[in-house]
Amino acid sequence: MEETNKEFLFKVLVIGDLGVGKTSIIKRYVHQMFSHNYRATIGVDFALKVIPWNEDTLVRLQLWDIAGQERFGNMTRVYYKEAVGAFVVYDITRSSTFEAVMKWKHDIDEKVYLPGGLPLPVVLLANKCDSIGTGEDKMLADHLHSYCKENGFLSWFYTSAKENVNIDEAARFLVGHILSNKHLLIDHQGDGDIVSLDENVMSTHKDSRCC
Repeated sequence: MEETNKEFLFKVLVIGDLGVGKTSIIKRYVHQMFSHNYRATIGVDFALKVIPWNEDTLVRLQLWDIAGQERFGNMTRVYYKEAVGAFVVYDITRSSTFEAVMKWKHDIDEKVYLPGGLPLPVVLLANKCDSIGTGEDKMLADHLHSYCKENGFLSWFYTSAKENVNIDEAARFLVGHILSNKHLLIDHQGDGDIVSLDENVMSTHKDSRCC
């Protein structure tokens, strides 16, 4: 009987300024845990999330947590290599981190492309949404919807690692979009030798919507 199961390995970037909650989001998504005591990432960390997408498809999602200060260095081109999607994260309580969003987006657009020269699909995460009220929520949502449409983001989500808001939903949205791009699937068909990470381990490389 012909084998119908498919496995894919996708590299997804998680980027944004220092202290916006990138590591917290990844820890919540991969390990279902939250702590107030994470230290600043140095260089890049990466973690693996194994997603049984459906009865025929298994996705191994490799999440690369790029340190907030790395945008000012030359290593991001290396870190971005072979990525097929990205999250840009900002802290909803710190306007300076939102002002940096387009700098990160431009950095991605300049340094990494999909096959055929297409831009990477990028989702914006407005993190720490547990810190805003409902009035602010509506005004900000209208603004972010227009902002993402004007600046080439695939979509956006309010997220909170602390309260576990929309993290799974944002990841599933991005992975679903990647899976819908058939030309990517051939290049990223997994095999047994590609991944050596354990889904329960966060490794450190020191080379260093709700809409």
